[in-house]
Amino acid sequence: MKKTITAALAVFGLVAFAQAEGDVARGEALSVTCSACHGTDGNSADAANPKLAGQNARYTFEQLLAFQTGDRVNAVMSGFAAPLSEQDMWDLAAFYEAQTGTVGEADAELVALGERIYRGGIVESGVAACIACHGPNGNGNAPAGFPRVSGQHAAYTAAQLYAFREGYRAAEPAADARMTDGESMMMRSVAYKMRDFEIEAVAAYIQGLH
Repeated sequence: MKKTITAALAVFGLVAFAQAEGDVARGEALSVTCSACHGTDGNSADAANPKLAGQNARYTFEQLLAFQTGDRVNAVMSGFAAPLSEQDMWDLAAFYEAQTGTVGEADAELVALGERIYRGGIVESGVAACIACHGPNGNGNAPAGFPRVSGQHAAYTAAQLYAFREGYRAAEPAADARMTDGESMMMRSVAYKMRDFEIEAVAAYIQGLH
């Protein structure tokens, strides 16, 4: 079984690539190694590991490539991505895109603030609304490569926002500094303006968003 992914030209760092066709069945076979951390269907049980189910293929491919090139740093993922061919990455991406993501529950004490930030941003500190790129239901924007965030573990989302915040002034990729948002520094500039409690609130809201 093959899944045709819309042909497109995208730029990741200085590397240009054409969005390719991914084989879902082959991706499923390759995903056996991934299942220990991400679950058999991409819905991880451990909140430290991201849910991949339903994620748009372009975004998953870009992140695998970033781990392989060192533009995103994680010892486990870098080791896993190192031997993958570009076709392997597209096949894995197609498999996870074809899966159905699960949704958790938002923390009742944080959800109201989280929703305000997600839908309206933080005017006084110039934080843009998350909804602009990630959509009203958190499904992202596949053609633009903006990721699906719906139902993502709050702990994982918060960790990534903190990492983007650290990456705002970082000179090079590091384990505690994420810089995979392109030259626009979109996520880094947003996260840099957020206080800890605001990050935790929006992460909690996203966990229950669908």
